[in-house]
Amino acid sequence: MRESDLKWRLPSMRGGERKIVICISGLAGSGKSTAARRIAKHYGLKLYSGGDALKAVASEMGYGVSKRGWWETESGIRFLEERLKNLDIDRRVDEKMMEWAREGNVVLDSWTIPWLLREGFKIWLEASEEVRAARIAKRDGISFEEALRRMREREVKTKEIYWRLYGFRLGEDFEPFHVILDVNNLDEDEVFEALRFAIDRWFLRGATCNTLGAT
Repeated sequence: MRESDLKWRLPSMRGGERKIVICISGLAGSGKSTAARRIAKHYGLKLYSGGDALKAVASEMGYGVSKRGWWETESGIRFLEERLKNLDIDRRVDEKMMEWAREGNVVLDSWTIPWLLREGFKIWLEASEEVRAARIAKRDGISFEEALRRMREREVKTKEIYWRLYGFRLGEDFEPFHVILDVNNLDEDEVFEALRFAIDRWFLRGATCNTLGAT
């Protein structure tokens, strides 16, 4: 079988066949959500986002949620503070993400699932703080300084939530990941191609650990 045939086989791996679970993670501005969306489409897999699930909860609680860049807004930060006070919000979302993972044939865009799920192929997208802030500034139409300030405030609170809930340090502990891809100098298409390359080889040939770097 050619490696290019993989995208046609993945959706049919159900029942007694191997179920596919791909987890993509990375800090804000790393491009994880874009990469997860493209990978899911390419392989014909369902896509579930932990961030979108949390936004749905926020909307139910009365927060005005926008599609992109909401987490770095004042409303998004207030919801983060609410989550710090009530860790059950995140716990319930993660339980739902785990249910979807057990169904298989999914791509999960998540900060927590790589640590909670034993199975699956786990990818971390690594980008510097400066690169991520520049991307957020461009996306949201704000200054680099403002993007950096908002991003740092969000990450401090987010990291505290996951440390208190699960005892891991987001962005510092990379033990669960099979692939760590340096995306500092890669565009969206290059990230997609690098991940497709790694995924094809993982599921066709098997592997124990792969680390991809690009300059």
